[in-house]
Amino acid sequence: MSDPITDMLNQIRNAQAVAKTEVFIPFSRLKQEIAKILVEEGFLGDIKKTPKKDDRILKIALKYNQDAPAISSLKRISKPGNKVYIQTSDIRAVRGGRGITIISTSKGLMTNKKARKERLGGEVICEVW
Repeated sequence: MSDPITDMLNQIRNAQAVAKTEVFIPFSRLKQEIAKILVEEGFLGDIKKTPKKDDRILKIALKYNQDAPAISSLKRISKPGNKVYIQTSDIRAVRGGRGITIISTSKGLMTNKKARKERLGGEVICEVW
């Protein structure tokens, strides 16, 4: 597993393809922050971290709207071998405002809307719609 974020996005995508209700992912703070943003934006149901220190797992409840996954597509933008950065002036809406871009800024992870409001640029992690 060379890119844990891509692995997380793939696990979510695959679990929704077979209509699972939840997915279990190895814990990291970055993955937890990405999942929190997806919960706040209504793409995921709920997240929980298991309390064990040795084998910490992030439990993500998937969300469906009328038997269709809430997430139509997940697209990884910045990869370990090809980092993609964006300036505030270049931040655009995703799919006519129906999707979000998750950006890693100097003030932490945030959506494209919040980054534009706070006038921050940064590394583009992924797009979700």
